[in-house]
Amino acid sequence: MNQSEFAALHNVSRKTVTKWKERGWLVFDGSALDVEASNALIAKYRRDGSDVVTPAGEGNKPLLKTAAVTSALKRVTIQPGETVEQATTRILIATGADMNLDEAKRVKENYLALREQLEYDRTARLVVAVEDVCRAVGDEYAKVRSRLLAIPSEHAPRISRLKTAQEVQDALHGIIVDALEELTRDGDGLNKR
Repeated sequence: MNQSEFAALHNVSRKTVTKWKERGWLVFDGSALDVEASNALIAKYRRDGSDVVTPAGEGNKPLLKTAAVTSALKRVTIQPGETVEQATTRILIATGADMNLDEAKRVKENYLALREQLEYDRTARLVVAVEDVCRAVGDEYAKVRSRLLAIPSEHAPRISRLKTAQEVQDALHGIIVDALEELTRDGDGLNKR
């Protein structure tokens, strides 16, 4: 059987059969095409051997509508201690990765482009790791807590000498304002990192 007859057998264009040949999916016995061996390879690489690249008589397929690689409901999260590659493997196993070769290539190219974009964003400091933000916020809260807990022991002797509630209130207000301004000045370095 020749390539034209094989295309007619599978109801695909000759261009599709040529692509199969380039990919190594066709087996030849001399100049003749080995139909059984070729069908076995096509069944191996194309789901049920029936997913056609170009239907016969229709020319090339129209371009598929592009969609986001990851829908909003399936956002990718990298778990603590997990690398990007480990997260990718986990997600592929969970989703079953049920796609043909062309779809897999498209997904791979999208993945590589998104990974490069993420690396660029990290280098440009447009994104930061959640763990780093949590650590920085926790450190700042610890400073606030320590500073506020130190107020009574530092200022109790002075406040105890005050005679009216208004004097105590004014003194406490001034002490709290000073503490918050001190903490704000300490936080200025955080914004410059």
